[in-house]
Amino acid sequence: MAPWWAKDSHKGTSVVVQMENPNWSMVEIEAPSEDDFLTDNSPTSAQEKGRSKNAKQLTWLLLLKAHRAAGFLTSIGSTLVSFGSAVRHRITSGRTDDNDNETDENKTVRTGFYNFIRVFLWLSLLLLGFEIAAYFKGWHFGAPHLQLQYILTFPLGVKDFFDWLYAGWVLIRVGYISPPLQFLANVCIFLFLVQSLDRLILCLGCFWIRFKRIKPIPKQEAVENDEHTFFPMVLIQIPMCNEREVYKQSLAAVCSLDWPKSKILIQVLDDSDDPITQLLIKEEVYKWQQNGARIVYRHRVIRDGYKAGNLKSAMSCSYVKDYEYVAIFDADFQPAPDFLKRTIPHFKNNEELGLVQARWSFVNKDENLLTRLQNINLSFHFEVEQQVNGVFVNFFGFNGTAGVWRIKALEESGGWLERTTVEDMDIAVRAHLQGWKFIFLNDVECPCELPESYEAYRKQQHRWHSGPMQLFRLCLPDIIHAKISVWKKFNMIFLFFLLRKLVLPFYSFTLFCIILPMTMFVPEAELPAWVVCYIPAIMSFLNVLPAPRSFPFIVPYLLFENTMSVTKFNAMISGLFQLGSSYEWIVTKKSGRSSEGDLVALVEKESKHQRWGSEPNLDEINVDLEQEPMTRKTKHNRIYTKELALAFLLLTASARSLLSAQGIHFYFLLFQGISFLLVGLDLIGEQV
Repeated sequence: MAPWWAKDSHKGTSVVVQMENPNWSMVEIEAPSEDDFLTDNSPTSAQEKGRSKNAKQLTWLLLLKAHRAAGFLTSIGSTLVSFGSAVRHRITSGRTDDNDNETDENKTVRTGFYNFIRVFLWLSLLLLGFEIAAYFKGWHFGAPHLQLQYILTFPLGVKDFFDWLYAGWVLIRVGYISPPLQFLANVCIFLFLVQSLDRLILCLGCFWIRFKRIKPIPKQEAVENDEHTFFPMVLIQIPMCNEREVYKQSLAAVCSLDWPKSKILIQVLDDSDDPITQLLIKEEVYKWQQNGARIVYRHRVIRDGYKAGNLKSAMSCSYVKDYEYVAIFDADFQPAPDFLKRTIPHFKNNEELGLVQARWSFVNKDENLLTRLQNINLSFHFEVEQQVNGVFVNFFGFNGTAGVWRIKALEESGGWLERTTVEDMDIAVRAHLQGWKFIFLNDVECPCELPESYEAYRKQQHRWHSGPMQLFRLCLPDIIHAKISVWKKFNMIFLFFLLRKLVLPFYSFTLFCIILPMTMFVPEAELPAWVVCYIPAIMSFLNVLPAPRSFPFIVPYLLFENTMSVTKFNAMISGLFQLGSSYEWIVTKKSGRSSEGDLVALVEKESKHQRWGSEPNLDEINVDLEQEPMTRKTKHNRIYTKELALAFLLLTASARSLLSAQGIHFYFLLFQGISFLLVGLDLIGEQV
């Protein structure tokens, strides 16, 4: 090929060159002049230096990218190593829920439920082996009658036995397993849609409340009256049991309530069976008595009825008749000084009002992933469920704490009963049947703690989901025969109990933990992608709305809620059929965290009353505290067998879904299986 230019001494001379490639056309170009040669336009000129400089910059950029990539890979490797060591530590030093003496379930029920999941797991592994063999052999069966013809005409031999066995399995699943499985799936999908519709209606109601700025306000007469004229007698009750970590914060907050001292009495209802804890609480009560607070200490030797029995015993005191209202705070709650001034006025000139419930806020909501996920759930419960039911129905479940009752309403409703583990919901239902109305104050918050360990949260959820089913069995005849409107009966039976307490854990566990994995091995039964992905994503989005800062955790929230469905379903069945230890009360473990600056205003006052107060029995307390570390229980990591079995089941089903190229189902099963694995190894909560 000829050079692309020809030498010419005249600047601007055009030279026509013919390229050797016949596909190229003749072009006329301008040849450079001598001046061009005299300048730095040669290959060794500044252009080459610039290109060299750019090449060096590119080299350094690539080296920087490579360094960052190497650092990222190193961090991933160290993370995987740390995760592996944590898993190994959990397995070697962990303690399963089978050998835990303080478990929240009866051993027979727990073992039966676990054996069911384990058999299901082994069956899924066997079927996965069948499906993998069929996939690589290229077996494709058509209609059932062709499969039957194949089975009848296939020569039976040692080599062909597995072919015949798989063909028989296909026929069995098409004719006998798929129809009932599809029917059960359709039932769960229907329940899922109904429950999703209920949640959507609640969210629309919450939006309407915000749009119209609906807010419960006291009667005009109560607002206009002089604030010094309406101070009724208020009884404060603080039930507690072995809660050494939080009693000081609670007593300090309650004793600092802005209310006339002569109009308030504080009952510390201590059910602790630990002598050291009893002495410490007595000492704290004595200090506040010396500071002028009207506070008394009560201790029961026999803990009959747990919290309900404790409250019932306290209400039997002779001096209770002098009080008109009772405010209840659990041991980890720290009400603001103006709590009573923002709740009690709602009772003024409103004789039908029986309960004023405040909202909970959480001092440790950002402590770990578990507390963040709980914050999403409880924010929706208070912001949406409680507020909407309070505004439109005047009924909701009492949360057991951070509420003020009219004592007359408690007495007319039968008082506290020890028949269930949800005595708060029990008294609320009976009061509603008597015609009493409730008010929920979303703008009055009472700080408290969230469980920071999965073990404590799991036991709390077991109690919260077994108790309502016990109560439903006991209250159903009373609801049917109550003299209330048909709409209120429908709301209480179908919405409050069945849909939100029974249907939700039933379909959540059955649909996503049982039916979905089974459809991977029985592809004739199908779950649409919108059931697996789209509707749950929308519902999770609605749940996160009351806690907008938690939007980055929407996917972990969805997976964790499905993981918790195992505990909730087991608790619901135990309570409905009175199985296991559905009547056992286990106090939720506290860590003793305080809200940011929650007691700053009390520091000066605390120091003052400590200078004034004496210290009785201090030597005895110090001796006991010195001996205490020797008797403290060793803390064990936990391994949860049901969650681990379901983790491997879902991961097996996700491997099977790869053979069918079901993208959404595969990703859901994979991440849900990983979620079960992390929870089963106790890699969520305070120890992470």
